[in-house]
Amino acid sequence: MKKKPKARIAIVDDHAIVRQGLTQLLNSTGRFTVCAETASPAEAMLAIGASNPDCAIVDLCLGKASGLDLIEAIIGRWPNLPILVLSMYDETVYAERSLRAGARGYVMKREVSETLMEALREVLAGEIYVARSMRSRILQHLVAARAKGADSPFETLTNRELEVFRLLGEGQATSEIAGRLSLSVKTIETYCARIKEKLDVPNARELTRRAILWVEKSRG
Repeated sequence: MKKKPKARIAIVDDHAIVRQGLTQLLNSTGRFTVCAETASPAEAMLAIGASNPDCAIVDLCLGKASGLDLIEAIIGRWPNLPILVLSMYDETVYAERSLRAGARGYVMKREVSETLMEALREVLAGEIYVARSMRSRILQHLVAARAKGADSPFETLTNRELEVFRLLGEGQATSEIAGRLSLSVKTIETYCARIKEKLDVPNARELTRRAILWVEKSRG
């Protein structure tokens, strides 16, 4: 009986120790082989083009870059490439956004390795994988097809606004965020003003406090 070829996996994560751990884990299964591991979106686009993987595992936090933007770029160039997000961020906020960007699955880094294997098998088979707790939530959104409103005010934030909010919660000042995102301080201040309005926050101090609490909660 002919042996089934191993699925080729590309890993995109800005932490070397995570990439190394994932590589060892996947290569040890006998079902997968890591064909590329990169730390940045630019490296990822080059590596995916050169290695032709069957699936890409992508983190959402890639240094100064956004994993959501990378997912959209990958899908724009390779629309049939399955992408599995592996992130430390709360799935209730980021899973649906990741799927909208083009990912086929979402797994939190705190999950056991068996969950990652299951998710990989699902997305490689053409299915969508999210935690059981998220399935009914996403289905309710699709069925309801709400014309307005959202279950949480965070859902009203754009991907960029959510990224600015997250960086505020990580203790970064507006000038630091501007430098990290290659935007002007004025632009970041505009994003902050929009976030305050959407979250009904009265001032910058309260916005920062809310952001810190949210980041702590999202990391479990």
